[in-house]
Amino acid sequence: MKATHASLLQRYGSINPVPNQPLWITGPVRSGKTQALVEAIVQNAKQQVSHARIPPTPIFLGFAVNGDNRVQLLDRIVTRLPRAVSVQTTTPLAFFESEVILYWPLLLKLFPEGQLLAQFPLRLRPETEQFWATALWDSTMIEELNSVERLPAERWIRRVLDVGQLAAFGGIPLEALPERFAEGFAPVHQHPETWDLLVRLLEQWRQWCWAQGLLTYGLLTELYGQHLLPHPQYQAQLCQRFQGIFADDVDSYPAIARTLFEHLLVAGLTGAFTYNPEGAIRLGLGADPQALTHLSQRCEQVPLPEPRHQHLAPQILIDVAAQVTPLEPFPGSALQRITTYSRAQLLRQVAETIVQAVRVGQVQPQDIAIIGPGLDTLARYTLIDILTQRGIAVSSLKDQRPLVSTALVRALLTLLALVYPGLGRWVNVEQIAEMLVVLTLPPPRSETVLIRESPIDPVRAGLLADHCFRPHPEHPELLPITAFPRWDRLGYGVATAYDKLRDWVTQQRSALTPASYLTLSPVFVLDRAIQHFCAPVWLSDDQLAALRELIETAQHFWVVQDRLGSTNLGESVGQLIQLLRQGTLTANPFPLQSSSTPHPAVMIATTFQYRTARLNHRWHFWLDVGSPLWQGGGAVELWGAPLLMQQAGQPQTASLILERDQAQLQRLIHDLLRRVQERAYLCHSTLSVGGQEQVGPLLPLLDAAVDADLAVGLHWEKKL
Repeated sequence: MKATHASLLQRYGSINPVPNQPLWITGPVRSGKTQALVEAIVQNAKQQVSHARIPPTPIFLGFAVNGDNRVQLLDRIVTRLPRAVSVQTTTPLAFFESEVILYWPLLLKLFPEGQLLAQFPLRLRPETEQFWATALWDSTMIEELNSVERLPAERWIRRVLDVGQLAAFGGIPLEALPERFAEGFAPVHQHPETWDLLVRLLEQWRQWCWAQGLLTYGLLTELYGQHLLPHPQYQAQLCQRFQGIFADDVDSYPAIARTLFEHLLVAGLTGAFTYNPEGAIRLGLGADPQALTHLSQRCEQVPLPEPRHQHLAPQILIDVAAQVTPLEPFPGSALQRITTYSRAQLLRQVAETIVQAVRVGQVQPQDIAIIGPGLDTLARYTLIDILTQRGIAVSSLKDQRPLVSTALVRALLTLLALVYPGLGRWVNVEQIAEMLVVLTLPPPRSETVLIRESPIDPVRAGLLADHCFRPHPEHPELLPITAFPRWDRLGYGVATAYDKLRDWVTQQRSALTPASYLTLSPVFVLDRAIQHFCAPVWLSDDQLAALRELIETAQHFWVVQDRLGSTNLGESVGQLIQLLRQGTLTANPFPLQSSSTPHPAVMIATTFQYRTARLNHRWHFWLDVGSPLWQGGGAVELWGAPLLMQQAGQPQTASLILERDQAQLQRLIHDLLRRVQERAYLCHSTLSVGGQEQVGPLLPLLDAAVDADLAVGLHWEKKL
């Protein structure tokens, strides 16, 4: 008979027949793995404090998959640890980065003089990595990669950079890539010279970054795994610094983490690891669950039983692999379907179903999650618009959209083009009109009056842009308002707002003296603009987040420019504007907000985001069930990822790819069913947003669901 979760926790002090033997804690979603890990940390901390030979302050090293999970893990640990014990929580990539920077002088000794810059390195953010790689690589070399698959140059550049990162995560040297790709793509693509070219590009990129003192996630992982970690001096100091190693959700860790953990365990450190056999959320994105399972051979097995709390997994046993025959309808209301012909109808129906359920008291907004394999901007906007108009708040989980999609950011970039010389080609009449509308909002008259209209409406802004904006490649200019013959018809409010904005631009341009030309970075100008135009105005949380992202991105870009020794201020600012207007996705701004805190709002997220955040809700709405994006478990697999795992070696045949996608899809469905407590709606439209018929892998699941009872909701809405 299996022991209960509570009994397992009670046994943590006695199940280790061998002193310091680590624990391998396994279980499905929401089975209590993290809590068991916390109990193991606390138990080991108490044991080490009571041990006479332990140093005065034992330090435990704890790992989590991402920053949000790290904060949650730390919050659960710190209140229970003895004061004589400290814990350092981190993520695998953050740990690799901190160790490389800490031991940079040691790394300098391992390479020939001049190969690594003597200054401490600067990490390139992912949003700028491709920008500099595009500037470095010869376009003709990129075009040669089209012999494998014809793609735009930017797609191939992203692929090559991803290959370098995946190889570093797997602990695979670049020299081994041609053989792996030749075996993996045989017999479809026999292009040995292409794989050699791919390696040459990565070596060129590596040498350039090292010479400039720049590191990407892939490069710093390579330095750590292939140069720093094998060094005897580093190994000795690492084992002296920590007395315990603990890691949560190791099924989402890169293979190089296994090498680190094994070294610490061999050195005698105590520890515990949690593993979900049905997890592998980041498979294809750098994780190697199969490699991490080898750690279990060094650990004592602690399997956790099926969780006791309510979820739909034990009620709905769906085998996605057996979709050949239609599934029998599931009795009851736990699995329901909403089907329409067009996607627009589907989005409205989903929103109205939620509105009706909330208003009649069936469920609260914070108990509902709308999830899908890919949520486009149209779906997010439509759902948010309908629900907010009905008084229901909506929260998007890590909605990483391009900064340029925010009107406030676009207006500030236009402002930069007016301040710095030589940027006239980056501004046009339409952008000037938008800037005049966005940056002239008046402050609220009181705390209760938050909705205000700009004195310069779009029509008047268009007139001002047509008549008062003088284009010029070097010095574009806002002319006095009198340049518009009928300026007196615009009104006092419009004239005042326009003059204030024009005076501010003139003041900033006059500050660009020869003495301050190299020091007046766009970060300072953006900060001044935000303080002047945005600080007096009430902004939403999304707008504030966008401004933080803009400042962080501009600051990082400028630090890199300074490292590269750029002296042309106008050209550098133009590159920043170009980077952002290309639709670059930026990282979420600091400070990180814990996604585990419940908010009175409906949650919208992709399946990947939802699973990574480890959320659960009473109701689920699975959007676009018929979409092909569910193939492969709803996650985008990086090109070449299966070939860059430690156990790779099989040719990527169609049957093998199908089998892998099917297994990942099966894990996804089981995972989601364990995260929904009462009801899951399968939402499907015959036509996709592009008008094509949807025939995705989950379409047969609709046969297992019953039609949603929408009569009450529709009747109730008509009364309103």
